[in-house]
Amino acid sequence: MDIQGKATKLKLTDFSSPQIKTFWITSIAFFMCFFSWFGIVPFMPQVMKDLSLTPQQKYNSIIAAVSGTIFARLLLGKLCDKFGPRLCYTWMLILGSLPVIGIAFVQNYEQFLFCRILIGFIGASFVITQVHTSLMFAPNCVGTANATSAGWGNLGGGANRLGMPIIAGIVIACGVAEAEAWRWSMGVAGVSCFIMGIVYFFFTQDTPEGNFKELKAAGKIKTDKESKKESGFLTAAKDYRSWILFLVYAGCFGIELTVYGIMDDYLQAQFDLSRAAAGTMVACFALMNIFARTLGGVCGDKFGIKKGLKGRVQFLTMIMVVEGIILACFSQITYFPLAIVVLILFSLSVQMAEGATFTVVPFINKKCVGSVSGIVGAGGNAGAVLAGLLLKSQNQAATAAGQTEAAGISNSFLILGGLIVFAGIATALVRFSAADEAKVAEETKKSLEAATV
Repeated sequence: MDIQGKATKLKLTDFSSPQIKTFWITSIAFFMCFFSWFGIVPFMPQVMKDLSLTPQQKYNSIIAAVSGTIFARLLLGKLCDKFGPRLCYTWMLILGSLPVIGIAFVQNYEQFLFCRILIGFIGASFVITQVHTSLMFAPNCVGTANATSAGWGNLGGGANRLGMPIIAGIVIACGVAEAEAWRWSMGVAGVSCFIMGIVYFFFTQDTPEGNFKELKAAGKIKTDKESKKESGFLTAAKDYRSWILFLVYAGCFGIELTVYGIMDDYLQAQFDLSRAAAGTMVACFALMNIFARTLGGVCGDKFGIKKGLKGRVQFLTMIMVVEGIILACFSQITYFPLAIVVLILFSLSVQMAEGATFTVVPFINKKCVGSVSGIVGAGGNAGAVLAGLLLKSQNQAATAAGQTEAAGISNSFLILGGLIVFAGIATALVRFSAADEAKVAEETKKSLEAATV
């Protein structure tokens, strides 16, 4: 859909404009969802003790935490096209807060696993965030806006390593038993998501021109019946480019999710670090989202301005191949100082690849941006599920061979590195018609002219 009034600059201090106000609110909402999504990770040793979990049950819970998100992202992408991102985010935050609160009351493995599956649904917040910023920003800066909002939201996955222990310390200071602190901390996270849902409803709008409902009534957006033949989930699903980007996002965001879930254990086992030290390092890895994902978006936009849509694809291809090579190298390193340097490079490349992916997504089909975003976003979680299954199988194989858990993880990282390189090469198959290239080139030219005014 062609929406007028899109911002041509990401002017972060312009709080009076609906574009920037929405940018901040959607970024904060995504941060809180990500914070809650992986909020249980810092407490896993205590959870395993309280619920008598086995290592295999721990791996199952890691897979469960990302599996439910696959279907939620596909569904919410379609719903965003139909109802708009404002209502979708509002209801997802309110309903998604319930299992976050509910995990505080679990008493056994089955209940814990069930809650982790449902909590994974709030990971679909990413799709809504990308749709909302895509509707608010012009072609010359939409990649930067998408990457920055997503990157700052992803910070929640690292901030919870530091924030959750702080929340636990506060509730303990208020008289809660230390063994129950993780339950209260998850409850606090869930209530925060619920409140954010209310904020989202009252302080955002779907587009610069207004909400979907009003725009449809005014004839500025086609009604569901009118647009059914032109757009929708099936249209996005029939486009091969959606599935190539599905594969690409599996190879970047899917791997980042996997790293969030397992890198603590790997650093402890491979380099004999304490849990606190390993957790701090993983937090730093996630905190690189402050700039790394944005950098990928900026580079994608720059390539797009200079070389058109094919330039965006070329940069994405390059950064994916680099990411895969770095991960494969990291898997073979046993010297700690060198491992940290390579881990930083991997963190930079994987987050830049995520940002670069969503400099391409808004241009696949403007009539169903939500559905395309949902398919591509689901790819990230599908990648995490498959990577989790690979980790589980490699861990079992290493145990059977009398090797350590670190050996199983190392083998998994090597295999994943090769698969990422393959996904990067496949990106080169994404093509755009001459008409699409010309249309976007004209829109970009007008956006750049408007940005200089």
